Amino acid sequence: MSFSGISFPSRPVAVRGNVIQPPRGYAFLTVMMLVFAGLIAFWQAPDLIKDLEISKHPLVLQDGNIRDGRCTTRKGVFTDCEAHLAYDYNGKHYERDVELFFVDLHVGDYETDMVISSEKPELATLTIGLDKLWNRVISLAAIVLIMVAVAIGLLFQAFRAGRVRRMLRHPAELTAIPVEITAFDRSRRGLAVTYADKLSSHRTNRAAHTHFAPGEEPLIIGLTEGKGRKPGNTKGSQAVGLAVRHGRAPLPVLLDSKLDRLELTEEERRAILDPIEAELAPYGGMITLNAPKRMPRILRGIVTFFAVILLFIIGLLGFWVWYVTSSETQYNQIGMELNNVMPAPMNRWGCGELQKRFGNGPAPYGCAAADFKSWK
Repeated sequence: MSFSGISFPSRPVAVRGNVIQPPRGYAFLTVMMLVFAGLIAFWQAPDLIKDLEISKHPLVLQDGNIRDGRCTTRKGVFTDCEAHLAYDYNGKHYERDVELFFVDLHVGDYETDMVISSEKPELATLTIGLDKLWNRVISLAAIVLIMVAVAIGLLFQAFRAGRVRRMLRHPAELTAIPVEITAFDRSRRGLAVTYADKLSSHRTNRAAHTHFAPGEEPLIIGLTEGKGRKPGNTKGSQAVGLAVRHGRAPLPVLLDSKLDRLELTEEERRAILDPIEAELAPYGGMITLNAPKRMPRILRGIVTFFAVILLFIIGLLGFWVWYVTSSETQYNQIGMELNNVMPAPMNRWGCGELQKRFGNGPAPYGCAAADFKSWK
C-alpha cells in the first residue's frame, strides 16, 4: 500500500517495551560455537605444534613400524589420518599416536614414511604430516576462525539489539518504512518474527528480531510480489510489515496492529490506523501471519527425537556395512565394536565378509575364537 496516507506525528515519540530482541537461542549457539572451536583446536593444535618442531630437524626412519594407519576423506575434501607409530632410536623404544587433519582433493591411497626430530627423538609423525603442514595450519585456523566469527556475529547482534532497546526509550522522530517478514514462529508464548530492511529507499538489509505476546499481531500491509494479488494471499510472496525508523537507531521497529508499541495519543493512533484499515477493508481487513497447520509442539518434539535416533541407527548400520565390506583394515575400532554387538546372524555375515578379505591374518575383536586369534 502507499505510505502517502499514513501520518505519523511530527513530534518525537518513544517506543514501549523491549520490542527488539537478540536472535533466538543466541547464547546457546554462541557457547556451542566456542566449545566446538575449542575442541577442534584441542584435537589438532598439539600435533601441529609438535610437527612444527619436527620440521626444524626432520629425520626419516626406514625401520619404523606404522600400525593401523588409515586416512578418511569426508565430503570429498576434508581428510583425517591416524596411525600408531612404534620405533627405536639410540637404544630407546618410542610409541606414539598420530592424528592429522587437512584439506585435499586427493583420490586413492597415501604413501608415507615415519619421520622424527633428530634433536627430540620422542617427537614423531608421518611424512605426509610434514608435506601438508601448512595446509593443516591453514585448515585448522580457517575452521576455528569461522566458528569464532559466527559466535562473535551472534554476540554483536545481541549487543546491537541491547543498544537499540536503550535508544528506543528516548523519544525521537519516526519515519515509516516497509520491512520484509523473513521468518516467523507462532507458539503458546506468542509470535516470534524475523524481519529485514530490504524494501525501503535507504535499505540496510539488516535483520532484526521481535516477539509479540499472545493476542498481539504485527501490522502487515501487503506482499513483496504479485501486482494485483489479493493481500491476504501470501502464497509465493513474503509478507510486508509496517515499521518505523526511530531517530538514529540502526534497526527499524516492526509495529503491532494496534500501535501499542508507540507512545501515542488515541487521536494520533487513529490517524495512522484509519487509512490502513480503509485500504485493507476490501480484502477482509487486517492481515495476520498464518503458518501451515502443524502437529502440537510436544508431538513434534517426540517425532524429532525418534527421527534423530533412527538416523543415528541408520548411520551406525551404514558404517558397519562399510566396515565389513570395504574397510582397508579389520582393526577399525568403531567397526569392531559395532560388529561385536550385532545380532548373531548379522555378526556371522559380517565376520564372513571380513574373513574373505583378511582371512590370512588374525581375526579382529568380534570375530575371534576363544584363543583371540583364529576366526570363529
